[in-house]
Amino acid sequence: MWPHDARLALSIVVNVEEGAEMSLRDGDKAPEPVDELGVHLKVPIRNFANESNYEYGIRAGWPRVEAVLRKHAIRATFTAAGMALERAPQIGRAIAEGGHEACSHGWRWIHQFSYNEERERDFVRKAVDSIRATTGARPLGWLSRYLHSPRLRRTLAEEGFLYHMDDFSDDVPRWDVVETDAGPRAVVILPYALDSNDMKFWLAPGYTPQQWLDYAVETFEVLYEEGGSAARMMSLGVHLRIIGRPGRIRAFDRFLQHARSKPGVWFATRLEIARAFAAATPAPAEQAAR
Repeated sequence: MWPHDARLALSIVVNVEEGAEMSLRDGDKAPEPVDELGVHLKVPIRNFANESNYEYGIRAGWPRVEAVLRKHAIRATFTAAGMALERAPQIGRAIAEGGHEACSHGWRWIHQFSYNEERERDFVRKAVDSIRATTGARPLGWLSRYLHSPRLRRTLAEEGFLYHMDDFSDDVPRWDVVETDAGPRAVVILPYALDSNDMKFWLAPGYTPQQWLDYAVETFEVLYEEGGSAARMMSLGVHLRIIGRPGRIRAFDRFLQHARSKPGVWFATRLEIARAFAAATPAPAEQAAR
């Protein structure tokens, strides 16, 4: 399935959410609840401390993450909220100049699962327009902030998306067919992974950098071994404000060093993986492949 008979497709996903999170500054009714310390304010006030925590990802985390990607010649998929790139245009330029992929993480990093159809479609279109403006290319993949509506996949198909990431059910892609007004359309389901995500540093009990590295390497080794008889994909998701801390960045560096040492690993963007899968596996709906 993979080019050059690779046994493992390795997808590095860099989440860019900073500046697009919940905030009274942007008209939200509550401050962002996701915090390194687990402090979840239930009063409608600005959480300046947590806002600065997110700002760290742009100021200090991003340069470290970019340096590690450049060191190992990795082209990553940046799951980016449109507003985050609007507020940090230097990252949008770097995505384009580095040959990375920009995948939509929404227009803002907020929940959209409760939106009606019109509002949800507007949210999707805003994300597309915003990311196109900051990176020069429209996104063809989508990742929600964990939850999404039953109709989202149909909306994505109608709005020209090739793949959808809101799935954790496998280590290989698959097709899904959705009904649209224009007939059945097929969308590549490109499963993501939460167990190896660097959010594990923020969850209680949190991983140490060595524990996270050990888990990521073990995940790689098992999938690499299985890839000898059937194609496998590994997703490793990181965040600027999390892995970009000085006490964690070397774990990311060491994982990539380990993965680079093995033959038969295809370091690919998610769009490349989705297209390779689509080329090797006929779509179940005639109108699907794009």
